[in-house]
Amino acid sequence: QVQLLESGGGSVQSGGSLRLSCAASGRAFSDLTMAWFRQPPGKEREFVGAVKRLNYGTSYADSLKGRLTVSRNRAKSTLDLQINNLRPEDTAVYYCAASARGLITSSLPREQEYEHWGQGTQVTVSS
Repeated sequence: QVQLLESGGGSVQSGGSLRLSCAASGRAFSDLTMAWFRQPPGKEREFVGAVKRLNYGTSYADSLKGRLTVSRNRAKSTLDLQINNLRPEDTAVYYCAASARGLITSSLPREQEYEHWGQGTQVTVSS
């Protein structure tokens, strides 16, 4: 059973940066397509970014392009998320997700494609 554990959340000032990490275990990291989603207070969960297995192709939410980087660390079996120039609207619970299926790029933003989820980590951005 795949287990995902997020870390790195917390409270930051607007304009600051944050790095989140998701540690995967229970299955070979190379088998997994990994993604970040987030759920702002009172809103539905939304796609942030993803990195495919094998070719490491990436996909980012259009609204966040230019402010974030999602990357895989094979040595640590982690998926990392770097967000810069944080804004109060980035306040959310950030979730890590994983799929052992061979996802195509167009399907990466769909949360129903992921069968494994972490518990989430809270990020709060104050103005």
